[in-house]
Amino acid sequence: QVQLVESGGGLVQAGGSLRLSCAASGLTASRQTMAWFRQAPGKEREFAATINWGSTSTDYADSVKGRFTISRDNAKNTVYLQMNSLKPEDTAVYYCAARETFAGIGISPTWYTYWGQGTQVTVSS
Repeated sequence: QVQLVESGGGLVQAGGSLRLSCAASGLTASRQTMAWFRQAPGKEREFAATINWGSTSTDYADSVKGRFTISRDNAKNTVYLQMNSLKPEDTAVYYCAARETFAGIGISPTWYTYWGQGTQVTVSS
């Protein structure tokens, strides 16, 4: 059974930082692309960042580029999202996603197979 468990969310003031973690278990393939998405109240789930297995390819939404950094530790089956210079508009539930693949990254939520339960990030002004 595949499980993706996010942690690290919380309340932070604008300009602050948080680091999200996503621990994966039960994935059967030896390679996975991982990603972070977010969903604010009343809005659709949107792409934030993605990273391939070897960390050689990443992509970011324009709204987070230069402020967020995605990384992974394959030995720990964990992917991270370092979020700096946070803004109130970053407030959302952040979800970890995974797709078992040898190559490629994706920005559409439909491309991903597995999802975590989400962690709340709230940025106060």
